[in-house]
Amino acid sequence: MALRLYNTLSRKIEEFHPLDDNRVRMYACGPTVYDYGHIGNFRTFIAVDLLYRFLRQSGYDVRYVMNITDVDDKIIHNSAREGVTVQQYTAKFIQAFLDDSTTLGIEQPILVRATEHIPEMADFIAALAKKGFAYRTDDGSYYFRIAKFPEYGKLSKKDFAGMTDGARVDVDEYDKDSARDFALWKAPKQSEASWDTSIGRGRPGWHIECSVMSMEELGPSFDLHAGGEDLIFPHHENEIAQSEALSGEPLARYWFHSRFLLVEGQKMSKSLGNFFTIRDLVLRGHKPSSIRWLLTQVPYRNQLNFTFDGLKSAASSVEKLRNFRFRLTSTQFPAGANPAMAQLADETIACIKSALDDDLNTAEAQAAMFDMLRKANTALDAAAAGQNNFRQDDVKPLLGALEKFDEIFGVLKDDDQPKMKVILDWARAEGREKEISPELMEIAGSAQLADEQVNQKLAEMEAARKARKFKESDAVRAQLVAAGIIVENTKDGVRWRRKAPYKTTISPLCPVAIKLNQSEVHAPDHDTWGVVSCESCKDKFALGPNRIYGTHITPEAGAKELEDLLKADHQRGQAHANSYELKG
Repeated sequence: MALRLYNTLSRKIEEFHPLDDNRVRMYACGPTVYDYGHIGNFRTFIAVDLLYRFLRQSGYDVRYVMNITDVDDKIIHNSAREGVTVQQYTAKFIQAFLDDSTTLGIEQPILVRATEHIPEMADFIAALAKKGFAYRTDDGSYYFRIAKFPEYGKLSKKDFAGMTDGARVDVDEYDKDSARDFALWKAPKQSEASWDTSIGRGRPGWHIECSVMSMEELGPSFDLHAGGEDLIFPHHENEIAQSEALSGEPLARYWFHSRFLLVEGQKMSKSLGNFFTIRDLVLRGHKPSSIRWLLTQVPYRNQLNFTFDGLKSAASSVEKLRNFRFRLTSTQFPAGANPAMAQLADETIACIKSALDDDLNTAEAQAAMFDMLRKANTALDAAAAGQNNFRQDDVKPLLGALEKFDEIFGVLKDDDQPKMKVILDWARAEGREKEISPELMEIAGSAQLADEQVNQKLAEMEAARKARKFKESDAVRAQLVAAGIIVENTKDGVRWRRKAPYKTTISPLCPVAIKLNQSEVHAPDHDTWGVVSCESCKDKFALGPNRIYGTHITPEAGAKELEDLLKADHQRGQAHANSYELKG
């Protein structure tokens, strides 16, 4: 099935066919760098990132351009207020946008800046004036004559028939009721930034910037133009008018717009206290991968309700994906293949592609992946119990499906800690220490270990344990715990994962119970209290004190608590955990 996208211009879902064979030229409106980007901005940027990744994965040769608006009314006003140049004012926020995009795993497009194209904008306006679409006012400003362009309103589907000919609007942003001839070029004002050009001194209006940069980078007519739904009018409507007035060709064939988001069911607003930048969320201890995942869960044309419970759920989803990959790559399986696993991988890849071909339906794509995880994990569990449901050659196709999925969603790489450390250091440098949460400090503030270092530590711990050097083994385990690493002994061997920032109630004095492998009949270490067997299923658990910190209860009380937990598992119909931290 060919890719089908909703086209704002036609108000229909259409098959996507590039103008030039297999080559796609796409443009997205990027940030206006007067402040840090908020989660609503980044929902759009991530939606376009997913589209770019999927087009590329589908075999297209994609040239993807995004603008940075580094001069507009807000920037001019703010830089004048602070007594700095436009370039000085925007430098910090340009870098912040680049850093935040990296934090969220957004692949960098070709970036173009408005202030680097001022002469071209002036020449563009002069050409419009020559054709009668623009006129100059007494103060040296230039305006676009809307009455000269009969198709004005075709993108936003607004009726401008009653608009007064020759009435003008100076500001960059306005609503339908204020629609007038809009500013292409603004005459200089005292203490405001301006440039000397072929049409005189002044500065560009916001809308002309994207017309000039998109056409310069992609030609007078290209495949796709993207942005948030707030840009449909007036920004994109004005882009179409001034671009097509000059070229006589459609500016873009497909117009791609993402919906606004809500925060906890309300419109995001600083006055409501629910306005969040990416950095605000990381300062609260939320992982970048969780933020990215949550912003992809709802298809781009549907309204997303951004909640903190949703962030916790997103963190769990990402952890499940990473744990599945670890389980596949760290377990030894018998030789051979189970054809059902290869078929499952192929069906999953096909379902994901079908979902994304259907107007980038991310929810359906994610559901297909988690259906694969559920079925594959069932087979892995059966294999761990001695059944031949999973074989060595089954790993490659399932990993291939997982990696193909991650080419689009980009959350498998466990690089949250160094990214969060960057924001931690930024907060300290900016004097925002009071906003640094304990959860962030737990993840990014301590001496964190890279994946390779964790695996090396585990190998050292296991070697020491097998040599019965228990103090040495315990010391390595303590280092891993201090670095936020949870070590689990399973039937498939030792596994590890990074501690989630949401579980902060574990007491260091708790006794511990670890599930034994089927071949083990005694507790593996010298200082355990003994082995406790489940009365119902006969699973065995080594029970003992927390060897790192000690324990404050008796062995008898610990055994009784563990027996009650195991009974409760059966009453709820759930499998036993691989380990338990007892309350004592």
